[in-house]
Amino acid sequence: MSATKTLAMTGCTGFVGSATLEAALGAGHAVRALTRRDMPAREGVEWVRGTLSDEASLADLCKGSDAVIHIAALTNTPDPNDFEAANVTGTQAMIAAAKAAGVRRFVFVSSLSAREPKLSAYGASKAKAERLVEASGLDWTIVRPPAVYGPRDTDMFELFRSARMGAVPLPPGGGISLIHVQDLAELLVALADTSVPKSAFQRVFEPDDGRQGGWSHKEMAQAIGRAVGRDAVFAPHLPAGVLGMAARFDRLIRGDSAKLTADRVGYMCHPNWVARFDRAVPAEIWTPQIDSEEGLKATADWYREEGWFN
Repeated sequence: MSATKTLAMTGCTGFVGSATLEAALGAGHAVRALTRRDMPAREGVEWVRGTLSDEASLADLCKGSDAVIHIAALTNTPDPNDFEAANVTGTQAMIAAAKAAGVRRFVFVSSLSAREPKLSAYGASKAKAERLVEASGLDWTIVRPPAVYGPRDTDMFELFRSARMGAVPLPPGGGISLIHVQDLAELLVALADTSVPKSAFQRVFEPDDGRQGGWSHKEMAQAIGRAVGRDAVFAPHLPAGVLGMAARFDRLIRGDSAKLTADRVGYMCHPNWVARFDRAVPAEIWTPQIDSEEGLKATADWYREEGWFN
């Protein structure tokens, strides 16, 4: 980056957001971070207490900032109606706060699921939020991450834990792209630079790990198996009906904390979640640094060292 910036960020206490906070501080920037709860003081960070529904807090967050990185989102819920308030209304509020504060640069973290909004309420909410960003009149960039993995992630962890037991159940055959959370974080910080090339403005990017054509589901399962120390894992493709039954069972066992929901089954069964080559990030802005084979192994090691497999 060309100079120190003050970045207004949402979602900093989450998986992607915490990595992005680290990347921003590592680049020498100051961060104003929205948080729902009290956080310990940290050099370079000004914690702003509030939520996406708190107009005063959002005004405070954006005041004096050079750019906004809007990461906060609801990705899973037992009630699909919750996605609208969190992902659509929340994004609308952030746009309004940025415009009121005179902040032009707006980086929005969406999802590949926005490509197929009819498959899930989550994807529909992200697609609707994207349209708000595109109509904002700001200098926006939309980033649609594929499957994000890395230390501290609780979603992909389910696959790592299954692989250790020798089996990784998969949705119907298809392809997927991966990206390490650190690579994604570095991209978001790079895009927040107000001197980023104009080729980044008014663009929708689909970054990945650099693996052309992505991974088949079985390739991904075997890679995760190798990461946890297994030469091979049993990786059966399960039909949508079976996954729907598994979602109902997960809800019975884990209640509102269930990882597999009917809404997630909706987009999991789509055959193509591979990042599109025509939406790749220009190399002069960013290139991925972490090979997924190595990144998956390092992630598995982190889970093991932190006792997550116990």
